[in-house]
Amino acid sequence: QVQLVESGGGLVQAGGSLRLSCVASGRTFDSYAMAWFRQAPGKGREFVSAIRLSPAYTYYADSVKGRFTISRDYAKNTMYLQMNNLKPEDTAVYYCAGRVSVGHSANEFGYAFWGQGTQVTVSS
Repeated sequence: QVQLVESGGGLVQAGGSLRLSCVASGRTFDSYAMAWFRQAPGKGREFVSAIRLSPAYTYYADSVKGRFTISRDYAKNTMYLQMNNLKPEDTAVYYCAGRVSVGHSANEFGYAFWGQGTQVTVSS
């Protein structure tokens, strides 16, 4: 088992930046491919970004490509999502997720472990 805790959400104006963190505890962090998903009010959970195990290839939804950057620090058991040039449509609860696999998945059902979520609100 692994426990995931997100932080770093908040209220920001359009064009601003935030950095989300996801701290993992429990089983070794380096056993998991990790991802970020988000859920806007009234909508389903959607894939944002993922990072696989070695090699640490990264993947992004088209809607965030060029604006968001995913990374992980094995020494700190932490995954990050740097979000730049935020838009009102990025407003959502952001979740980190983990799967016991080398490769990533863009499907939420591919992930067994989830954090509680952190709210990101972007004002226009």
